[in-house]
Amino acid sequence: MRVAVKAAIAAALLPAAPAHAWEPTKPIEIIVPFPPGGSSDQMARTIQGAIQKNNLVKQPVIIVNKPAAAGGEAMLDIQKSAGDPHKLITTSSGIYMTPLATKLPVSWKDFTPVAMLAQDEFVLWVNAAKPYTTAKDFLEAAKTAAPPLKTGGNGSKREDHLISVTMEQTAGVKITYVPYQGGGPSSVQLAGGHIDANMNNPAEEIANWRSGAVKPLCVFSPKPMVYTQKVTADMAWSDIPPCPSQGLNVTYQMLRGMFMPGKVTPEQQAYYVDLFRKVAETPDWKAYVERNALVPDFRSGQGFVDFLVEDERKHKDLMGKAGFIATN
Repeated sequence: MRVAVKAAIAAALLPAAPAHAWEPTKPIEIIVPFPPGGSSDQMARTIQGAIQKNNLVKQPVIIVNKPAAAGGEAMLDIQKSAGDPHKLITTSSGIYMTPLATKLPVSWKDFTPVAMLAQDEFVLWVNAAKPYTTAKDFLEAAKTAAPPLKTGGNGSKREDHLISVTMEQTAGVKITYVPYQGGGPSSVQLAGGHIDANMNNPAEEIANWRSGAVKPLCVFSPKPMVYTQKVTADMAWSDIPPCPSQGLNVTYQMLRGMFMPGKVTPEQQAYYVDLFRKVAETPDWKAYVERNALVPDFRSGQGFVDFLVEDERKHKDLMGKAGFIATN
């Protein structure tokens, strides 16, 4: 286990540091390894707004999008910024997937885990004009479609692609996956009828769902989402059935976490753990979580590290079965 992870564990076992034992002395940069408009970008800008609105830090918070190389550019930036306590990266499962798929010489163990704020659901979405009303309808159509039905999503060998391939393997169908530069472009392509389905997060499709351009078939979860407030005239998030209940036994959730570069001090790490704990308690964040059907799940210290170790193991297994792990 590398130094950054050892530091995270040690910090979790130490007594709580005095308030503001360290504070930022210049603007804080949050790097988003995706383009503007996607769910990761929306989360970062919600955090930025909550911090500024509630005066949680004295320094400005700047959002920087670095989507190149499936987020690899952003990860390498943080890796090279070891010791800089004024940089953060907001991450998803790509923190394991990009290195595994590309042999990029970087790992989450090079970073300092700060906090996981939530987990994100994935939904099987189709164009509203399509006749499918259930996941079973979609899979039946996929069995006979020539050419194969097309799904789209954020990049190649990333979460959306992994779900699509796992869906193929589980259901015994052939599907063509089309990679885009983020959930936003994938949503546009689905609304325009250029692909048959996508596996976007709720945040990435809520606007097109409300407008009537797309519709959900199922959520890749063993149980329904908990949010009961109507999103459209007749449906709430909780009305979307779990995919396993429709004969598609595929489940997947994605972490929403914050990391610092490696080689920061325990006091600097503790400052940001406290900051994001405060962010998670703001009305702004709670409204964002409900609006986008996130699963609240705040973890820091050893609890976050344990989650990362197990989640990385799960992704290695799924990616191995999908043929996504780089071999040379």
